Amino acid sequence: MLPKLLTSIFGSRNERLLKQYRRDVERINALETQFEALDDAALAAKTVEFRERHAAGTSLDELLPEAFAVVREGGKRVLKMRHFDVQLLGGMVLHAGKIAEMRTGEGKTLMATLPVYLNAIAGKGVHVVTVNDYLARRDAEWMGRLYNFLGLSVGVNTPQMARDEKQAAYRADVTYGTNNEFGFDYLRDNMVQDVEERVQRPLNYAIVDEVDSILIDEARTPLIISGQAEDHTELYVRINAVVPGLKKQIGEADPRTGEGVIEPGDFTVDEKTHQVYLTEAGHENAERLLTQAGLLVEGASLYDAGNITLMHHMYAALRAHHLYNRDQHYVVQQGERGLEVVIVDEFTGRLMTGRRWSDGLHQAVEAKEGVPIQSENQTLASITFQNYFRMYGKLSGMTGTADTEAYEFQEIYGLETVVIPPNRPTVRKDELDLVYKTEREKYDAVSRDIRDCHERGQPVLVGTTSIENSEKVSALLQQQGLPHQVLNAKQHEKEAQIVAQAGRPGVITIATNMAGRGTDIVLGGNVEKQVQFLEADEVLTPQEKASRAQRLQDEWQALHEQVKAAGGLRIIATERHESRRIDNQLRGRSGRQGDPGSSRFYLSLDDPLMRIFAGDRVRAIMDRLKMPEGEAIEAGIVTRSIESAQRKVEARNFDVRKQLLEYDDVSNDQRKVIYQQRNEILEAADLLPQINNLRTSTMTDIVRAYVPAESVEEQWDLDGLEKLLRDEWQLEVSLRSEVEHSDSMTDEDILERVVQAADRLFNEKLERVGVEQFMPFMRMILLQSIDQHWREHLAALDYLRQGIHLRGYAQKNPKQEYKREAFELFSQLLDTVKTDVTKVLMTVRVQSQEEALAAAEAAEQRNASFTNVTYHHPLEDGSVADEPQAATALASADDLPKVGRNDPCPCGSGKKYKHCHGKLS
Repeated sequence: MLPKLLTSIFGSRNERLLKQYRRDVERINALETQFEALDDAALAAKTVEFRERHAAGTSLDELLPEAFAVVREGGKRVLKMRHFDVQLLGGMVLHAGKIAEMRTGEGKTLMATLPVYLNAIAGKGVHVVTVNDYLARRDAEWMGRLYNFLGLSVGVNTPQMARDEKQAAYRADVTYGTNNEFGFDYLRDNMVQDVEERVQRPLNYAIVDEVDSILIDEARTPLIISGQAEDHTELYVRINAVVPGLKKQIGEADPRTGEGVIEPGDFTVDEKTHQVYLTEAGHENAERLLTQAGLLVEGASLYDAGNITLMHHMYAALRAHHLYNRDQHYVVQQGERGLEVVIVDEFTGRLMTGRRWSDGLHQAVEAKEGVPIQSENQTLASITFQNYFRMYGKLSGMTGTADTEAYEFQEIYGLETVVIPPNRPTVRKDELDLVYKTEREKYDAVSRDIRDCHERGQPVLVGTTSIENSEKVSALLQQQGLPHQVLNAKQHEKEAQIVAQAGRPGVITIATNMAGRGTDIVLGGNVEKQVQFLEADEVLTPQEKASRAQRLQDEWQALHEQVKAAGGLRIIATERHESRRIDNQLRGRSGRQGDPGSSRFYLSLDDPLMRIFAGDRVRAIMDRLKMPEGEAIEAGIVTRSIESAQRKVEARNFDVRKQLLEYDDVSNDQRKVIYQQRNEILEAADLLPQINNLRTSTMTDIVRAYVPAESVEEQWDLDGLEKLLRDEWQLEVSLRSEVEHSDSMTDEDILERVVQAADRLFNEKLERVGVEQFMPFMRMILLQSIDQHWREHLAALDYLRQGIHLRGYAQKNPKQEYKREAFELFSQLLDTVKTDVTKVLMTVRVQSQEEALAAAEAAEQRNASFTNVTYHHPLEDGSVADEPQAATALASADDLPKVGRNDPCPCGSGKKYKHCHGKLS
């Protein structure tokens, strides 16, 4: 009661923020006439003036009114668009590092130019993050005209670009790109062997477009760069043949009474958690079938330590058969290497070409569909979007639907959500849901509504949640002879044209998902596209272009009025998505900029969401009311109960993401340490102090294992220590005879003798080769050791995480156990790197030029297994690394000329030494 009373007196936090920003809007509006009077050159010169003032100490906040006024004036001249006051508000929200919720069609792309320009003045780079490459290129080209006019450079970061092109894109004032590409570039930059190979600058400021899609929907799956691991192709095929012998159990046993099973079986499917579990009988049956197939030894159990992999594959195959459906979760289509399974993004309905599910699931689906199975991968580097985007100095985002997830944005990213009012009041009519008993009744009602709209000349957008359903609606409309366009993952190349004309009278468009489409549905059709084609026509004279453009505009005006009279755009949804946000995105396509419109959701008790969460209650109501066939329930209480089911799913998904983050935070802290060490090694002019510290520390550890600190002579094992130093470290130290000839030798003296002997051996090699020659080799060994052990550490953490939940049965907190063990593993990693590097540098043989070249060739062949690098999320993006990188051997001796980093390589390849034998795979 009290919070409501306080809000009514003081206004909500959102209202107070907007009130504060509106004062700045008045100041910007007051400057408009002053900037209108400037010519183009004087307006563009303002950028240089702002940069000079900022360098002299004026903050960006102080420059905001003038900078926004300059962008607004530039927009009027270059883009023929003037920023609305609400777009100025949104720009301030983004500059303040918050999320701006702005309805569809309110002009988010144009709004972003304001904070982008202001923050680009600082010269540290601004990243604009989009959901796909098409939008990144389109927005960079479209808004780039404005930035270029004002004297800013614009870059586009897309996959498969050459390194120098990427570096140029990142050096630009404004860089457009996708979330995946920014994340992969960060990981690749932390795998390079030379400072010059890096592409990114320090992460300064990012504006994330469709922020809910990127930071929430895609946050559950980490970005992974992987190399090929061992091949289990045959095992997938053999397990796939076993799965049909297992039967699904209908119903679930009550843990207290044991009742509830309608039809016993070998496994249960839990649709809520997207998991499959073998029953007790199922385990026995699976063991019998695997033994028959020759995969399990007679009498062995699936739970034996040696059969863990088999168990893993078994579950992957069951999930592939019973949870992943063709034309819903994936499609099978022709690729470069024949038929392949391509994932469909459940949030955008787009094909995710080149992506693969992890944990062997993708291979299991390939086996199920009988297409060629591609080999598994080993993780080389990984990061979640949550941790990547939290590294930016300032982060902000914009979307049409963020308010339902405001708590998560605040909790995980520290981002506040501000709802920006529309430029004109919304008059769209959102009707209550209609719930039918069966799917057939629902689709009959949907087709009746579509036919009615089509006959009245009202455009219709039909929203479905899967490709399968969009094709079902399409088939239904074909039977009735209704012309329509289908927009799903299979047709997404044509999406801009389809969406642009979806507002013409009587047009029917079926879409799987409307998130991040980036094109507005304008009532009467989008005339801008046709005008663009006219402008590009070189045959026509300027007068002809102007008259034709005017004619198109007049035609559009008539169509626009006709559609408005028919009720605007009608949204018909065939089911509810598990997230309210996705439903709101679909609704938001109608009623833009104060246009009329209406929306209605048609549901049936057979829909997944209804069946899992709300079906029984609604079915009971229908039975009680004795509703005849074809009759629907339309009641606020039903709509509310569906929304509460959606809230439950959203809450569960939030928990999943939060848990993923809590576990990933552990590896993230370790990742920061490793990447920082790598960068220090890459940037250090002199690595000797670091190498000397590692050697002293390693020798101390070795000596202390045989000669404990503050111990007496009887506790020393000098023979064992001498043997170890001789056999493994090529160090001849006669400790036994020294002790026998001395009366006062302590454990500290022994340690000092060993450290001095190790220093002597290392310095001899250093003198023979020369510090300048030896430095690249030391750098290479350090990086190689860190990278190799980091890869192994990531795999160890994966395995640890998969089984850690079982600690709960021992009354231990799995998260605490994970943190403790991950820390121990990390300590071991640092010790191993220290020992490895020291051993290589102590025992390396200095070679002649001929020997070095032969060793380089052998190393090249040895490292060929890591040339095939793929990127995934989690899901593996099949792009290959820029180039296979050869391993390096040390090529130097007294008779070998000294080779600088930038000198030609002595092997005769014609490349610089750092790009040939001075470089590591």
